[in-house]
Amino acid sequence: IAKKIVDSLSPETDNLIEIGAGTGILTQFLIKKETNLLILDVDTESIDILHEKFPEQKNKIILQDFLKLNLPDAFENNFSIIGNLPYNISSQIFFHVLNSVVWVDEMVVMIQKEVAERIVSPPGSKTYGILSVLLQTYFTCEYLFSVSPGVFIPPPKVKSAVIRLKNKKNKPDFNEKLFRTVVKQAFNQRRKTLSNSLKSLANEHTRKHEIFTKRPEQLKFEQFAFITQQIENQASDY
Repeated sequence: IAKKIVDSLSPETDNLIEIGAGTGILTQFLIKKETNLLILDVDTESIDILHEKFPEQKNKIILQDFLKLNLPDAFENNFSIIGNLPYNISSQIFFHVLNSVVWVDEMVVMIQKEVAERIVSPPGSKTYGILSVLLQTYFTCEYLFSVSPGVFIPPPKVKSAVIRLKNKKNKPDFNEKLFRTVVKQAFNQRRKTLSNSLKSLANEHTRKHEIFTKRPEQLKFEQFAFITQQIENQASDY
């Protein structure tokens, strides 16, 4: 499984961060690739094990919380991310990546199956939500394969899956901060129509557009971008 995860990375990967390296299950395959590798973990015991296993990588094994890492400082150029993400903070990791999305070319990560399905789910499905919209705006999201609990010792209570996110490299032509606010506010009241949930952002004139009669799970990210532009351009005198 570990080799399969590593082999899912694009061959042209130059710079790579491994999140939560643990005892080096993925690391043993990653060091064979011709990449600039940063190996991160927050656990001092894991760091000691990694130093022992991979002494030649000593300078690249770092005790570091990924969520506190300033991503543009990691390398001089863009980089990719790989790892078996800690399930309790996987969403926070994705939001952290979104804050520096221009720097991240690709992610190949193992996460809880339920979260993986949510990320790749299309509009109209019950699992489609904030993370789906935001990640699909910037990345092509692929569900690669499921991983059964039996391959872990001890086996976890949840099922796992590996996904790959490839940066689309398209520069959004909308206010990204406002876009996130629109998406979050809409899904925080997902049973309401956008006309109701976005009342504090969109004025009455803007809300007359037909798109505001829909609910958030019916919209693709392009339509959220359209709404963002409408709100941004609305005249203040209505």
